[in-house]
Amino acid sequence: MMNQLDRIYLDYAAPTPVDEGVLEAMLPYFKEAFGTPSSIHRFGQQAEAALETARERIAMNLNAAPEEVFFTACGTESDNLALRGAAFARRKQNRANHLLISPVEHHAVSLTAEQLAREFNFDLEFLPVDEYGRVQPQDVAARIRPDTALVSVIYANNEIGTINPIAEIGVVCRQRGVLFHSDAVQAAAHLKMDVQADQLDFLAIGAHKFYGPKGVGALYARKGAPLLPIETGGGQESGLRAGTQNVPYIVGMAEAFHLAQSSLEARARHAVELRDFLIGRGLETIPDAQLTGHPIQRLPNHASFVFRGADGNRLLMLLDLAGFACSSGSACKVGSPKPSEVLLAIGLPEEWALGSLRITLGKDSTPQQVERFLAALPGLVEKARKQ
Repeated sequence: MMNQLDRIYLDYAAPTPVDEGVLEAMLPYFKEAFGTPSSIHRFGQQAEAALETARERIAMNLNAAPEEVFFTACGTESDNLALRGAAFARRKQNRANHLLISPVEHHAVSLTAEQLAREFNFDLEFLPVDEYGRVQPQDVAARIRPDTALVSVIYANNEIGTINPIAEIGVVCRQRGVLFHSDAVQAAAHLKMDVQADQLDFLAIGAHKFYGPKGVGALYARKGAPLLPIETGGGQESGLRAGTQNVPYIVGMAEAFHLAQSSLEARARHAVELRDFLIGRGLETIPDAQLTGHPIQRLPNHASFVFRGADGNRLLMLLDLAGFACSSGSACKVGSPKPSEVLLAIGLPEEWALGSLRITLGKDSTPQQVERFLAALPGLVEKARKQ
């Protein structure tokens, strides 16, 4: 059995380890200041103060107002609240019934939109994307209709790393008076978040992508943007998300998000150097290999490939046995024998799309780890090609 310390984690687009400073910030709210924010006694007041301080910190790093930040259990819930809440609110407000999303969304968005279409008769339309998975602002403008309730475009794709021109799309949506949502769960760890510059109405983040705890997220909802709650009960989060707030996790998310947003340049420099070396060497040493996603407009830590004729799931198992933790794309797709919808949307044939591999680097990844990985990868790809 391989020692855990000898294993190399290259799946930072999935969960990241909790930062030591983040864990330290969380600990008092498990045992000492453990009250519920809605309680009026001193324990409750301590929890409420921590909750609102966290809200202010997250708002500051989003360039938003504190009252525009709402806490959820994860990025998926934030996406669900934005899509369902905005769709039903717009339908109630002005009978808007048209949803416009990209075909390369995370399932938190795509499956939610598909259910709204299937079960509630919304008219769902998918935007075109180019060979890199990017949405063009002019295509959004051409497809917005008088009854468009919401446009949703992922900030940066989790599978192929491509960054979308969110600010330009935001201009189009604001000019046309259409609500605009972006899933920034993958992007928030690496790119500057500014909801004003991007002209967003809704933006979703999740803590476990930027060295915070699993099980907590946030939704930015612009003041005045119509939104119906999808979870009712005690009236927490201004009535938009009922349920006792997870104070220690929220405190941890605020600390992790602040650390991520305040160290973007240093972390990006470290990641880009390793990423570009990994991409260049991988394409040089492995025949019938192709980079997926935009070669430049991509997340700084993200390298993704397809290998013609390879079995992507078998490759992941071989890598794991060799001590490397990677992914074939979205963590939700692991084990699926079908090619990714994202890879099909960018025009890859099945013989290529089934052989996908995503390698994502972290702030503590080293050149030595990347060298070890690159030494092993060509032989493992060859094994994954043999039937």
